[in-house]
Amino acid sequence: MISLALFNNKGGVGKTTLTYHLAHMLERLGQRVLAVDLDPQSNLTAAFLDEDDLAALWNESSSPVLGQLQPRLLPMLDAANPGTLAAAVGPIMEGLGDIELFDPIRIRDTLWLLPGDLELSAFEEKLSDAWPRSFTGIDMAAIRATTAFHRIISAAAQKVRADIVLIDVGPNLGAINRSALLASDTVLMPLAADLFSLRGLINLGPALRQWRTTWQETVLPKVPSAIEAPAGNMVPLGYVIMQPTMRLDRPVAAYRRWLDRIPGVFADEVLGGAPLLSQAGGFEIATVRNYQSLMPLAHDARKPMFDLRSADGAIGSTLGLVQRCYKEFRSLAEMVLARLAGAKSS
Repeated sequence: MISLALFNNKGGVGKTTLTYHLAHMLERLGQRVLAVDLDPQSNLTAAFLDEDDLAALWNESSSPVLGQLQPRLLPMLDAANPGTLAAAVGPIMEGLGDIELFDPIRIRDTLWLLPGDLELSAFEEKLSDAWPRSFTGIDMAAIRATTAFHRIISAAAQKVRADIVLIDVGPNLGAINRSALLASDTVLMPLAADLFSLRGLINLGPALRQWRTTWQETVLPKVPSAIEAPAGNMVPLGYVIMQPTMRLDRPVAAYRRWLDRIPGVFADEVLGGAPLLSQAGGFEIATVRNYQSLMPLAHDARKPMFDLRSADGAIGSTLGLVQRCYKEFRSLAEMVLARLAGAKSS
């Protein structure tokens, strides 16, 4: 099993959309995939589950937005014990014990979800306090908190025999993301070709290197063998360019100007001038076109954009766009698999 976090501390680049579609495509390519929603906004969870399932999962018997509901779970979950990541760390947040394990939610035959919850944001303060206290290796409560995500993900991945774990994290450099990224073997960065993504890389790169060094040199050697701890490798796998909708006030030349700067900034700031994983083709994995016109159809049909059919409203030129979307995400997934294989062997 290998884990991959999709992360950019600049929001709005399509990170969750990429995670959702990549999870589905990797499953189509024969992989056993576990998707993990560690973004407290829980958009990935909302993409996988419908409103009634979310209401049941989040214990919302009624809602001012959704109204009165008849809570239910998908038929495939009737015999399962589903729970959110917030519930899994609940005992630690309340000071009552260690993590509580729940069953991942089966989405397809070999695709599972560890769902998120808005309540996970309450774990931020606990993790922030635990980080410096874990440096001594003596404070077991701090170490249990810092390693909680890793242990939850590891147990779920073993339960479903996952080949790949995809971890969706929020757009910030806070304590939740630090623990989420420490639990990741590799990191994939969705980027837009603009100033904000470049500034995001400048902030992100040094943070990753500092977290890795502090964990591997200061904390990990002192963690008792009884507590399963992550290696904290966080190997940069590369980046994916999420292409925006071109507007008349944003000419192609301006887009190209920012695009040309990304490789240098990535090498200097994320890799520190010394690549951690040699890639002959560079670190740009792919460019994903904007499929904004397909998103409403996919949302209504509760399926990936590349699975849309004529019955879902994908007719005429839209159907051709669906076919192009399928080819593009298949190529992306194949490239990610190749890079992950390289990371395993390095």
